[in-house]
Order: sequence, then structure tokens, then C-alpha cells
Amino acid sequence: MWMGGSSLLRPPSKPRVRFDQRRGRPGTLGGSVHVARGYPYHEGVTSATVVAEMPGPVVELLSKALVGELTVIDRNGRFRTDPLIPFWDGRYVLMTSSILFSRKLEDIKRNPRISLSLSDPVGIRAQPFSRATIQGDARVIDDDLHQGWYRLVPLWEAKEPIIKTFLKPLQKLGLPLFWERAIIEIVPKRVLWWPDGDTTRDPQVTDVRQAAA
Repeated sequence: MWMGGSSLLRPPSKPRVRFDQRRGRPGTLGGSVHVARGYPYHEGVTSATVVAEMPGPVVELLSKALVGELTVIDRNGRFRTDPLIPFWDGRYVLMTSSILFSRKLEDIKRNPRISLSLSDPVGIRAQPFSRATIQGDARVIDDDLHQGWYRLVPLWEAKEPIIKTFLKPLQKLGLPLFWERAIIEIVPKRVLWWPDGDTTRDPQVTDVRQAAA
């Protein structure tokens, strides 16, 4: 399914929604944002692909990002975007989503093609700042909503140390369903990187499927 020309792959230079980490090192969740910032790619993918190389500057963005814009395709074939905290474990881009915001999870189960835009200089304290879009194939891991996502806590805590406070039993009692969480696991397929953050210029493109081969 063709998603359009290269202009659809560009995150906006000035994101409309704004929010107040290095290679191999080990997401403030919110509701839906109905403006697609990065668009799912159009080619067929296979989730068996293992990433051999992610561009170092994009790893730096992932390590610093407190927010990324995840775009999925909804049941009507429209783009739908949500802000999530992205994590990088050296192999996958990982996110976690509460079952309170399960629409994106159902969308991914229907169609795994996604993109993740890293475009907000407020939510990404990387210096020098750049922008990137990661296109890939996602799957939802929801076999243990209670504790399966705990493996992401060290990555989450590295970005938001206060998260461990909220994981205490008495704190969790206030929002029990918020802590029923699935993992979104993304295998990167193609990475578009704008070194100076200027999305009016053509990006540097890395096909990580070729790198993996």
C-alpha cells in the first residue's frame, strides 16, 4: 500500500504539540493526537528481521527523548498519532501503553506498519538537536499486563527517575488500570535523519533491513 511521496515522511519543523541517553544504552503517556507527524511506510515487512545497525545520532535521540510521536493506521485506514516515551535496548524500539489507551494497541494488531517521529526540541534534550523518523514493524506484547512491562522500568527510570515512586503499591492504588500495561516492540526498517533538524531538506536515509542482511 503506497503512503505517498517523500514529503509524507517528514516530521514538521515546528510540531503542533509540545512536551515539557548513547548507543546501546538502555515512554509520559498521553491521549491521542490526531495529527500524523511521521507516516507508516508502504512496503511489506517481516518481523523476523533483526537490526544490525541503527545510526548513532538517532540512537542518541532515542536515548534523550522524553516523547516521540507514534503513528499507526486505524481501522478506517487513517493515520492516527499518539505521544509516547520511546526506549532503545540496542535491538528494538520499545514503548509501553496502558490498557486505558488501548485503541493504538488494537490498531497495531490489525496493521503492524508504524512510524515514530522524533521531532520536538522541548521533549528531546539532545545537543546538537536533530530530527528523525523511524519506520518499522511493531507488535504488541500483552501476555502479562501486570508485570510483563517491568523489564522496561530500568530504561524508563533512566529518563524519568520519579517513575519508581509511582510504582509503589500505595501509589498504584490510585490509578490501577493505568498500571495494566502492554509493550509495543518495534523492529526498525528504515530511518530518516535530518542532521540539523531542517525538514525542508532531504533526509539521510538508512535502510536497516539492508544493514541486517
